[in-house]
Amino acid sequence: MTVALDATYSLSRSPSGVAVYCSNLIEALAAIAPEERYLLCYRANRFLKALRTPLPGPNCSRKLLEEAFCIFFRDQVSIFHGLNQRLPKCRFRRTVTTFHDLFVINGDYSSLEFRRRFTLLAEDAARRSDRIITVSQYTADQVARHLGYPREEISVVHHGIHPLPRFSNQDLAEFRRRHDLEAPFLLHVGAIQKRKNIVRVVEAFERLNSQFRLVLAGSSGYGAEEIMARIDSSQARERIHVHGYVDDDLLARLYRTATALVFPSLEEGFGFPVVEAMSAGLPVVTSNRSSLPEVAGGAARLVDPESTDEIEAGIEEVIVDQDLRQRLISQGQTRAAEFNWIKAAHETLQVYDQLQ
Repeated sequence: MTVALDATYSLSRSPSGVAVYCSNLIEALAAIAPEERYLLCYRANRFLKALRTPLPGPNCSRKLLEEAFCIFFRDQVSIFHGLNQRLPKCRFRRTVTTFHDLFVINGDYSSLEFRRRFTLLAEDAARRSDRIITVSQYTADQVARHLGYPREEISVVHHGIHPLPRFSNQDLAEFRRRHDLEAPFLLHVGAIQKRKNIVRVVEAFERLNSQFRLVLAGSSGYGAEEIMARIDSSQARERIHVHGYVDDDLLARLYRTATALVFPSLEEGFGFPVVEAMSAGLPVVTSNRSSLPEVAGGAARLVDPESTDEIEAGIEEVIVDQDLRQRLISQGQTRAAEFNWIKAAHETLQVYDQLQ
């Protein structure tokens, strides 16, 4: 079997959940099925960068994913897999598309122009897909509802994660000193954008014991100016650290030193930070809506994300109630162990086999 994969987003300029999915799934597929051939396809704006990137295995090669070039290799392809809910103009024998989320369609989380373009691309991908993969049951239901795709032809394949590195106590103590984080702190991981519900996180934080700090780790997104204005006017501004984008090493150290993850997002297709925090031994406070209860699997404190009172109460509980805290830590580590990229790759191969 020869599978063509749209690998463009694995080289995204701004690392995201989609980039993590693309790069890790491709690597796992190449490893578990060495007898298969994978064509890693890149759109023109990423192709030169791809040529400077090592291939994940000897069963992989690169192709330019532009319509004029597809005619030279599409007849060799058994299945084309669009990894980010869009498809190229060129047609292939069989097509699979992965949908990560539809929050752009669901809510006021982007510009009207972006919503229009996103919707057109999503509708086109759904119309031309022989099979759809989603990263959660929640997203599967959204695809069926908003795009009219048969629910029975959608396969759910959860994301995986890699184990976070461990650090010595001395290393972490030095990290905390260097970043002025020697006081206990709450962590939020994700873009500074409206969908992440950061204003309510700040409101809840302002009511908490003044010994705590709040760390926001993530680049700016839709609505960031309004959110930053609220943070700058906060009575607790001196205790709020806005880190911006953080690399994998810094993120791992934040997970290893935080007191809890606070992630009451209004809408998620999956929710990587929840699983990452659980794997690091953090108790998690997250939303009781979208994909988050599914991903948390009963191992997090769920709150109504539209209630600042509930967010505050949830944070207080995981800080003060030691029995609850230890139970969430233990259950969270067990839950996080269920998500891995090898499992995701095997389940993806099963979808391909259904189309053979």
